[in-house]
Amino acid sequence: MRRSILLASALATTLALTACGSGEPSGDASADADASATPSASGSLTVWVDETREAAVTTAAEAYEAESGVDVEIVQKNFEDIRADFLAQVPTGEGPDITVGAHDWLGEFTANGVVAPIELGDSAGDFIPVSVQAFTQDGQVYGLPYAIENIALIRNTELAPEAPKTYDDMVAAGKKAGTKFPFLIQSDGDKGDPYTYYPFQTSFGAPVFEQNDDGSYRPELALGGENGEAFATWLGEQGEEGNLSTDISYDIAVEAFAKGQSPFVIGGPWMLEQFKDLDLAVDPIPAPGDQPAQPFVGVQGFYVSAQSKNALLANDFLVNYMSTPEAQTALFEAGGRPPALVEAADAASEDPLVAGFREVGASAVPMPSIPEMGSVWSFWGVTEASIISGKADDPVKAWNKMVSDIEGALG
Repeated sequence: MRRSILLASALATTLALTACGSGEPSGDASADADASATPSASGSLTVWVDETREAAVTTAAEAYEAESGVDVEIVQKNFEDIRADFLAQVPTGEGPDITVGAHDWLGEFTANGVVAPIELGDSAGDFIPVSVQAFTQDGQVYGLPYAIENIALIRNTELAPEAPKTYDDMVAAGKKAGTKFPFLIQSDGDKGDPYTYYPFQTSFGAPVFEQNDDGSYRPELALGGENGEAFATWLGEQGEEGNLSTDISYDIAVEAFAKGQSPFVIGGPWMLEQFKDLDLAVDPIPAPGDQPAQPFVGVQGFYVSAQSKNALLANDFLVNYMSTPEAQTALFEAGGRPPALVEAADAASEDPLVAGFREVGASAVPMPSIPEMGSVWSFWGVTEASIISGKADDPVKAWNKMVSDIEGALG
């Protein structure tokens, strides 16, 4: 019954909002509410996936083909090419019906009119709330989430038996351990790494943009003012003390932690493969400010093309085949990111490290997907790096110039 209701709802919503429908009548969808089969046995779907997710999506596609009679073509693409190719091809009527992608592509996709809303129906409540929130814009959901990723504090329990409660506690525990580094956090040289440093910034009450009550962002900068200045001052102090360094790249941080040169590294689940020989725990990131340290959360999912001629079939495939515990678990096992579906996430959380990342992610904030975010990154990271390295003589002045430059870029 749940599936037939979802299909009826999808029929009403998808045909109304997509550029090209599936060829079904656009009358009262309630008349079809008792249908139990896939809405059409004709047509085909093309799905773009990367190598990592290909096998999991293929398995779901084979099940869909067997039940519906719809042909599903899986096209493997390099993940780094998908965004640009989708933006280029969809307006010409080419490209896939469905593509894998990240939630922070949404602003650019909607601004260019290349994606259609999808109808999750009652199944929306089956997902971790922040995963649906991340794909929501102007009250419409534009992606089927399958994975959540965020950073946290990864701790070597032999070097630090207890989780630090504050940033100062972490530094003290690191020095007590007698290791080369009190803790490790990556930076991309003079480009900085504002993504990884963001939990520190939010603890000072200086988020990048203002958020609405529903968690969505509006293009009003919030990283300036007294709170932003306090964070900038702190960055300069920590750089002077040697606790923060722009010389610690991702590779250096991972290698040093793997060799036991620090009790702590701030990073994501993608690092864990390198730390198999260590006894680990995953903890919340300790805050240097007086507010919680909230990292960004990134959500991976699937988009439907605004030019799909089979948008209803695409919605059906995603909602009823890619949102099953089996499919979401297969995607988790392939990519290592905790599932977005609650049932699959609960099963994966039997691993305490997955549970740790999930706990931190529950209080994280979605990375802004609004188009204005593209004007922030370059100014942001370079300024942080200049403050940490001491190239900026006055951290507050440098930070305020950054805010002014971003405001100018935003127009």
